[in-house]
Amino acid sequence: MARKALITGITGQDGSYLAELLLEKGYEVHGLIRRSSSFNTDRIEHLYRDPHDPEARMFLHYGDLTDGAGLRQVLTAVEPDEIYNLGAQSHVGVSFKQPVYTAQVVALGTTRLLEAIHDLGLPVRFYQASSSEMFGKVVETPQSETTPFYPRSPYACAKVYAFHQTINYRESYDMFCANGIMFNHESPRRGETFVTRKITRAATRIKQGLQKKLYLGNLDAKRDWGFAGDYVEAMWLMLQQDEPDDFVVATGEPHSIRDILDIAFSELDLDWNDHVEIDPRYLRPAEVNILQGDASKAREVLGWKPKVDFEGLIRLMVESDHALAKEERVLVTHRANADS
Repeated sequence: MARKALITGITGQDGSYLAELLLEKGYEVHGLIRRSSSFNTDRIEHLYRDPHDPEARMFLHYGDLTDGAGLRQVLTAVEPDEIYNLGAQSHVGVSFKQPVYTAQVVALGTTRLLEAIHDLGLPVRFYQASSSEMFGKVVETPQSETTPFYPRSPYACAKVYAFHQTINYRESYDMFCANGIMFNHESPRRGETFVTRKITRAATRIKQGLQKKLYLGNLDAKRDWGFAGDYVEAMWLMLQQDEPDDFVVATGEPHSIRDILDIAFSELDLDWNDHVEIDPRYLRPAEVNILQGDASKAREVLGWKPKVDFEGLIRLMVESDHALAKEERVLVTHRANADS
């Protein structure tokens, strides 16, 4: 019988790549989605089959990390072998504007899920999506599993809480709970409000004459950026070990926002200095200047290493977004001709 996995946040970037990976490995995949007045399943549409189709192996369930009773109902119905908790209010900037909601979803949402697993006595393996933002105002570089946390945003504070709750349930109840401390990971499926995608989307629209300017905040911030498709493999590997543990997942190479601009705009034969302006609205109340991960433990224990390098990642995103911009240009031209 196929193993069952439940993914919270299945409609997000990581959820879609993880669903692909698990389906390829023969899993039956269940996803938790929030009820919305509009469809938000674009990233997983290519995986979807009618649930009544005998070949269907992916199923979606309405639920929310703020609803403990609903989580119990889904867990009881699915009885998963593995749970990947990727659901979150994951935008750092937004967390300053919605700190209470961020804590409800990220911090208490994780606790609700862990408590439901414990109460129901389910023998599941649990993965918690932890974040490099927990290191915040770093006390050492690079950051490893033993580096102290110094969170600098409501999102990071909530992730620290969830991280320690995951360890607490592991040690208190002998549950298989693993934390993946994920450094920044991007892809063509990244949301357009995140800086990497914001840059590649804007650069390609500028190239097609659909946009003139790109407004950004701190161009000197450095992050350790990898490819989301690589990182979900590390998530899966953590739940295949004999014992649960916590792992940093990173490339080990920090790059600045300027580096992204250099690659993205040069791919399009543009000079970003002609198009980028600083907007104080995008500066955070507390900045995190550099995050750089030491993933040696993941390499040694999990046998994991990234396959896509930084330049390859940005070029992949530019290529995808340029195709979108060209399609948008055709639509704009068609509408203009229809109105004339």
